[in-house]
Amino acid sequence: MSRSSARHGGLHLGLVPQLAAARNGGTPITLDHEMDLFPGSGRQSTVAELADRVDDVAARLWAGGVRPSEHVVIHKTSNFDIYVLATATARIGAVPVMLSPALDGDSVITLIERLERPHLVTDAAKLTGPLSAARPGDLTDRLFVTAGDLPGAASLAELAGSPRRRPVLMHPDHPALMTHTSGTTGLPKLVVHSARTLHGRYRPQQRLAALVRGPETVALHVSFVHSRMYLALAVLLPRAMPLVVMDESGPEAVAELFAATRPGFVETHPNSFMEWEPLADDPRRPFSSVRYFSSTFDAIHPGTMDRLLRASERRSPVFFQIYGQSECGPLVGRGYTRKGAHKADGRCLGFAMPGMTRFRLVPRDGARPSRETPGYIEVSTPGRALTYFGERARFEQQVHGKWWRGGDVGYRTKWGCLHLLDREVDVITGIRSTLAVEDVVLGRLAELAELVLVSGPRQEPVPVVCTRDDRPLDTARWHEAVADLEPMADPVQLTSAELPRTATMKIRRIELAQRLRERLERAS
Repeated sequence: MSRSSARHGGLHLGLVPQLAAARNGGTPITLDHEMDLFPGSGRQSTVAELADRVDDVAARLWAGGVRPSEHVVIHKTSNFDIYVLATATARIGAVPVMLSPALDGDSVITLIERLERPHLVTDAAKLTGPLSAARPGDLTDRLFVTAGDLPGAASLAELAGSPRRRPVLMHPDHPALMTHTSGTTGLPKLVVHSARTLHGRYRPQQRLAALVRGPETVALHVSFVHSRMYLALAVLLPRAMPLVVMDESGPEAVAELFAATRPGFVETHPNSFMEWEPLADDPRRPFSSVRYFSSTFDAIHPGTMDRLLRASERRSPVFFQIYGQSECGPLVGRGYTRKGAHKADGRCLGFAMPGMTRFRLVPRDGARPSRETPGYIEVSTPGRALTYFGERARFEQQVHGKWWRGGDVGYRTKWGCLHLLDREVDVITGIRSTLAVEDVVLGRLAELAELVLVSGPRQEPVPVVCTRDDRPLDTARWHEAVADLEPMADPVQLTSAELPRTATMKIRRIELAQRLRERLERAS
């Protein structure tokens, strides 16, 4: 894939399945669900079948009137056919715009309006649910549904059998994919990637894959609309490693799937790994075969890494922690083993990737960045996106020459390791690092499934906690665990389902803080 990418000036997503099939077409792909777009296709397929389906759907979209450089919004129920739709769109030179199934209807409509009459691929569940009041057909050029027949929409099912077409390769600096930011600070921004910037993200991920010794079954639970999904498959599909692609994250389903497929490499979001922690003691031993764990979105709690590593029965398992952003891809990282995970500093994200990424710390208040006076984290990488669609000025505010300021604050240790303390917008007066406090308390109280420290109605630090199985919090144990930490308000207990989350399972901290303030004000 790397030779092909270089020859074409970038990573062209529409070619990925075809080129992988030419090398390893028989490699198996297992899904934990059936694809809506291909009813009756089952859960087992091969890389060659995936490539054929992408070619098929590309032909259907072309027959439906989609043309090169046009925007195609893909917003439907979570399913692996989202990947097929996106790569099929890219195969005919159009620009897939990925909107999470978890986005609320108002946000989806606002982003569609920003795109000025794009095409929209969706399904009946969205059109009759979150989008029903907005008449999305009035805001789009062509409206496609993945199944069934709805008034005003073209059915992709009825376009099956359309003549196949040769792929269309756009200029490597032309927009090639749009994904959105997590939306933790409000309406998500549309991040514009090109084939060239995607290749800049591909290189460090290819290097990580090269560390995997021998063929391993890879289990992947990543949002189907996130750029990480497309880069992960660009790396994995040509490598003849059997794939297990997951939509379901519930621990019981995960235990059954892993017991059946025995993956050697597992990648998912940090919060999903936290949700799966109790499976370390499951008699089905779902993690016994795992040699490599990978978390590529945010820092992960050391206790989570330690517990999962000890659940593996492989020799010398490794937990890769990679820090990245939607705008830049992977930036820094490091690996942990059983010997060091339990005593790791959860704020340590790792080191820059030699020859590919760099970072620097910029003073926030005139003081030299340090643990006590953290600075802005700025990064330099060939994987940086082109812009925010429709918000260029907002994007340029974060650009400082070749450096990108992503909104996180931290410091560099004398060993060159990057430590992240907080998002700038999440800093709370009197707390050195909300994330560090969360790491410490989660390490002391195994009964906690989640802890989020947010600002209360009087700007006081308020811990929001979720317990495993939603059992009542033992307040005596809580106060003992936090006695030596910075002063905080009494904890507020919620169920895990009450936490607002992004597509990658991050907590929407600003939204949670607002809900909490409203709740506390009503109670006072």
